[in-house]
Amino acid sequence: MTECVLGVDLGTSSVKVSAVTRSGEIIAQEGMDFPLRQPQPGYAEQDPNDWVNATTVAIVRLILKDKLKPEQIKGVSYSGQMHGLVLLDKDNNILRPAMLWNDTRSTKQREEIMAKMGHRFIEITHNKPLEGFTLPKLLWVKENQPDIFAKATTMLLPKDYLRFRMTGKLVMDYSDATGTVMLDVEKQQWSKEILDAFDIPETICPPLVRSIDNTGHITKWYSEYSGLSTDTVTFGGGADNACGAVGAGIDSPTKVLSSIGTSGVILKYEPQKETNYEGVLQYEDHAIPDAFYSMGVTLAAGFSLSWFKRTFAADEDFTEVVESAAESTVGANGLLFAPYIVGERAPYADADIRGSFIGIDGIHKRHDFVRAVLEGIIFSFRDIMDKYEEKGSQFDTVVSIGGGAKSPLWQQIQANIFNVKVVSLKNEQGPGLGAAMLAAVGMGWYKDISECTKVFVQFKDVFLPEPENVSKYQKLHDIYQKIYPSTKEITHDLVGYRREEQSAKSDG
Repeated sequence: MTECVLGVDLGTSSVKVSAVTRSGEIIAQEGMDFPLRQPQPGYAEQDPNDWVNATTVAIVRLILKDKLKPEQIKGVSYSGQMHGLVLLDKDNNILRPAMLWNDTRSTKQREEIMAKMGHRFIEITHNKPLEGFTLPKLLWVKENQPDIFAKATTMLLPKDYLRFRMTGKLVMDYSDATGTVMLDVEKQQWSKEILDAFDIPETICPPLVRSIDNTGHITKWYSEYSGLSTDTVTFGGGADNACGAVGAGIDSPTKVLSSIGTSGVILKYEPQKETNYEGVLQYEDHAIPDAFYSMGVTLAAGFSLSWFKRTFAADEDFTEVVESAAESTVGANGLLFAPYIVGERAPYADADIRGSFIGIDGIHKRHDFVRAVLEGIIFSFRDIMDKYEEKGSQFDTVVSIGGGAKSPLWQQIQANIFNVKVVSLKNEQGPGLGAAMLAAVGMGWYKDISECTKVFVQFKDVFLPEPENVSKYQKLHDIYQKIYPSTKEITHDLVGYRREEQSAKSDG
């Protein structure tokens, strides 16, 4: 009988549970969707019970449909959507729907945090208090639903509530705790200074555990509910970005993750907590013990490409549209694209900047525009890389996942713009595989994450920088960096004009 662990990947719209053996083979995988509620603009909520029910359905399917025996499943660990606020009362009952990472109603509270604490807040947390983080949400509840806040005795994040229902244990791992912006990164404990500043009882914050720490066995109740054995052990798990980095082999300072989904992420392993990017980049505890990671987000990475395809090539094959960029040249025949079409996060935290094509000429064809979009997205990533190099960081490998890993052309563009080796993964499973790796290490199957990575994470395609094109892209990136300061005032005025027009229409 093959022993395995389960990696639970609790996302925003679905959960995926992967059964992974000691050798890193995924022998079964099941998933289940759950609803997202948006009762008002800017609101994003879920019922935490939906996470429990969906995860349980996936586990039951693994046992009944995929024929996994409960005694095969030795451990369970978790990757979870970050920042979501779950509040429990003294009897551990849910007090209100969970407020998710993409809930943006707490702008007022974010501004209050900075007005009260200013740069001291960034010194403690290494982050700015964005609306997406947990503390502004907690303060929104305190201000707008004081009856609920008064009853709250425990704050959890999504995966921690799921683990609680499976084990009866109330804990949170460090990687998710940093995402609450209530953790003192230097001291590695809940920040009394922040909690006191906003009259939040310290008792609301659960005990902290490492991502590989044992967090208890499956309870008898959950065993009967799911079919899992009470001998199965659970582990702390981590935030989805941390687990995604583990699953992609980002376990040393020389590796950087380049992830292109709807948004784009550049994520770097950080070996020490002393580094502080002043909130320009997010800074979090890693799921790897005693390590950290930083990340910068391009809001419209893959979204820029899908917008272009939907608008100008709706009926054509996506892969063919992307590959048509090969008909163009490095620099798209003198055409640049800034991917700020929904605002930007890093290194420019600017909700009102907008995108642009610069240098449009009568000679340009559609394939030049496609090439400019591909290059513009990676130039925006290069801006984030520059922040690392300003701090003296050096890296020799970029691990490309998501949309950027599906096109050899796009991977070569990355290698040339980053001027480092770019590799892709043989088996891109992301946060779920990372969660399974945390369980494998927690079980003692491997002595640490690095040893586990050598078995679980395998690279395939390798793209090396081409010196002549590297030189061309360095010149082009210097020009690209002029776009933001040059277009900021213009696009802000245009956004303001559009808002006035929309307001006039709604009034009329």
